[in-house]
Amino acid sequence: MKESSVFDAIRNGQWDYEPEPVPETEFERTQALPGTVEKVNVLAERASAGLPLWHSADRVSYDDSEKAWL
Repeated sequence: MKESSVFDAIRNGQWDYEPEPVPETEFERTQALPGTVEKVNVLAERASAGLPLWHSADRVSYDDSEKAWL
């Protein structure tokens, strides 16, 4: 049975679950700083939607504000 999310896989005991790849064009990057409530909320929304947690253009540090939006 194909699981729809990592949460379904865990619930059903499928410990080797790997989600289908999702192109980064399918979800938004974020300028939220790591460790902030805003960033945690973005990660929770991504997880709930079955998206990857990380986007290569996400902001990764305080000094990274320009890079995140190039």
